[in-house]
Amino acid sequence: MNLPLPTDARDDRLDALRGVAMVWMTVFHFSFDLQHQGFFKANFYEDPFWTLQRTCIVSLFLLCAGVGQAVAVSQGQGWPRFWRRWAQIAGCALLVSAGSWFMFPRSYISFGVLHGMAVMLIVLRLLLPRLGQGALLALALACLLVPVWARHPVFDTRWTNWVGLVTHKPVTEDYVPVLPWLGVMLLGAALARWVAPRLGPPRPSGRLRGGLALLGRWSLSYYMVHQPVLIGALMLWQMR
Repeated sequence: MNLPLPTDARDDRLDALRGVAMVWMTVFHFSFDLQHQGFFKANFYEDPFWTLQRTCIVSLFLLCAGVGQAVAVSQGQGWPRFWRRWAQIAGCALLVSAGSWFMFPRSYISFGVLHGMAVMLIVLRLLLPRLGQGALLALALACLLVPVWARHPVFDTRWTNWVGLVTHKPVTEDYVPVLPWLGVMLLGAALARWVAPRLGPPRPSGRLRGGLALLGRWSLSYYMVHQPVLIGALMLWQMR
């Protein structure tokens, strides 16, 4: 299905939506850092106020990734460009694992959002040219529902929990397995197929949307530096 976008176009509406996710993520992570440093008490692992926010933030990220991949495929972007971006994501995922192991050796991130995206983007890239809209939606629904009833202890190890069919959530600071989250990314791709033909040309960006779009275009770089900056700022504040 062809989307009405020229080959080299970049719609800042998608970038701005990704920018919203980045701002929300920053507020969430800064709140986590504040409680970790003892500024206030909160349970980020069980309190629905925080766990629901995390779910929404990750969902928004993966929806945007699904939309972006659907647009890329429709524009005919080749595998070399895909692999360059994929290598950046996979490399950053390894850095996240190393950094989290240094800070949280007992609960380091072995398969977080970047690890999940690295795997899911390959799956999505392979599937999109081959699946119609109905099949895409059916597969998305299956991905979302299978973890509800298909669980097994064999998936509870660090080497296998990336699949997502665990009997209990692993002890880790971030966990975004392929199932059910691939379903969210597939929904993003299906949404792009349905919405894009119905959207008019983007209007000129105002300051707010332009700023969010700029942040969205540099989302990976921002993701990698925002926590060290936030944590460093808090440490400096405590030392003054």
